[in-house]
Amino acid sequence: MISQIKPPRAESTLTRYTRREEQEADSHPLDLRLIGRLYEYTRPYASQRNWLIVLVILRSIQLPCLTWIIAAVIKGPVDRGDMHGVAWGVLGFLALALFTQGCLHFRQRLALELGESVVHDLRRDLFARLQRMPMSFFQRTKLGRIISRMTTDVEYVRMGVQEVLFVSLVQVGQMTVAAVFMLWYDPVLFLLVLALVPVLWLLNRHFNRQLSKAHRDVQESFSRVTATLAESVNGIRVTQAFVRQDANAGMFSQLINDHSDFNFGLTKIQGRFQGLLDLNNQLFISVLLILGGYQVLSGGGTQVGDLVGFFFMANLFFAPITTLGVQYNHALTAMAGAERVFRLLDNPLEQQDPPGAIELSRVAGRVEFRDVSFGYDPGRLVLHDLNFVAEPGQTIALVGHTGGGKTSILNLIASFYLPTRGELTIDGHDIRRVARVSLRRQIGLVLQQNFLFSGTVMDNIRVGRPEASDDEIYEAAHRLDCLDLLAELPDGLHTLVGERGGSLSLGQRQLVCFTRAMLADPPLLFLDEATSSVDTLTEARIQRALAELLKGRTSFVVAHRLSTIRHADQVLVLDHGRIVERGTHRQLLARGGEYAKLYRRFVPC
Repeated sequence: MISQIKPPRAESTLTRYTRREEQEADSHPLDLRLIGRLYEYTRPYASQRNWLIVLVILRSIQLPCLTWIIAAVIKGPVDRGDMHGVAWGVLGFLALALFTQGCLHFRQRLALELGESVVHDLRRDLFARLQRMPMSFFQRTKLGRIISRMTTDVEYVRMGVQEVLFVSLVQVGQMTVAAVFMLWYDPVLFLLVLALVPVLWLLNRHFNRQLSKAHRDVQESFSRVTATLAESVNGIRVTQAFVRQDANAGMFSQLINDHSDFNFGLTKIQGRFQGLLDLNNQLFISVLLILGGYQVLSGGGTQVGDLVGFFFMANLFFAPITTLGVQYNHALTAMAGAERVFRLLDNPLEQQDPPGAIELSRVAGRVEFRDVSFGYDPGRLVLHDLNFVAEPGQTIALVGHTGGGKTSILNLIASFYLPTRGELTIDGHDIRRVARVSLRRQIGLVLQQNFLFSGTVMDNIRVGRPEASDDEIYEAAHRLDCLDLLAELPDGLHTLVGERGGSLSLGQRQLVCFTRAMLADPPLLFLDEATSSVDTLTEARIQRALAELLKGRTSFVVAHRLSTIRHADQVLVLDHGRIVERGTHRQLLARGGEYAKLYRRFVPC
């Protein structure tokens, strides 16, 4: 994405980012299914949730009751000139007001605690789900989109639980209680208020689709901004090396312009919706004032005190409508966030172990491919009819041009993917019938660009065997003949590696990963371009240690430095997913085929 030429304006930018897996399905606002799933996250906190509902009901009743007390004092003691009655009315009002504020405090506190608990559990489940996603998910999903789910979208859910839900319930409850008082004060005027219902329904129906789409567009555009930012930061070295700063800045400017346009569009729709709600309320109040005033002046039976009480309640009835309009917008945002969060949670996990899957104890290490074909996309195979056997303790070298399928073979043996056709066995067990965890615990992996976690060098080495003692770690580094190189770091093996190992050189990172593999002592070992980042002098030292590391293990070595695989028991030469040659280093050189050509090209005499 970074290397693309500056794209045309908004339309192509949006299209480019919403292909296939990135497209979000159409959603329905205020989806009851999503609300139900969120409700399930409150079950562990049922006591807290139930007390909160009680306080919501009390809060809904209290505000109309405060208003009723004011109207009753005006209609009664004030109208009669009874100061004693006024004093008692004021005391009752103050007592109820104090109780109301206490309820408000605990309602807000419980809502914040409940929202935080739900968000905590959502993030926990999201992270746990991500750890078990298949490799294909991470290949097709941008990092920024994943981060957006874990941060922005979950925060929208927090807003929905903490604010929208319970504030809306209070407002609806307040309207209901106010409506009961209005019906009691004047049934005729209340029938006029009921005429507001179809107007509100029509307004809501007109705007809800626009608002739902606008909210989802805003969140999608923000996800694209986040994805581009994450990719740009990860690729900053390439960006600066190819002087792509201005081009990338231009593309990012387009994305944030699109995001601003979507936000402006959303604001315009919200402004029209809320403005019409408010205008509608004022018009109804005006009509009520005219009709109520006429009834009082014409002697129609309505008393001034009842009219005053009715209008007090009318204000309590109409005021929440505008608030509910705002909360409705927030609810759509929360629903869009929840939809995206649960879509991630609903992504299929890596294929589960079949019933009765075989739990492997320490394997001998015999690996056999029988007519194995494989494709990341089933319609486009990258491996074709592979047949070979790795006997226990053998070293198998995989060589060939880039894209030949070398790393795909390692992915299959580690069961990151399953064969599309054919049979792959470990110690005679079909890999489809093997418990994946029991297999992967027996694999040591050293890559060309290994990932180091935040922490110290020793912490990263211990990833290979978490229970290992410090002495065992030092012994592993000593056996690998790199203890002195690691000891030269500022704090030795206690040196902090920084984010992604940034404080270490490429060679030092590789040494850490070699030591990690040595400590793990796996029966199966994968070396994928493992010495490519090590300088020639260091590599010469490591070659002797590798002989120790490979001893007694079934090892698969992917290498472009053909000098590193001279002692392999079997060399497989791959071309476009097919084995075109096989044999030992000497046999293949003597044959003068593809391997010999590669060797002469990369290892000049």
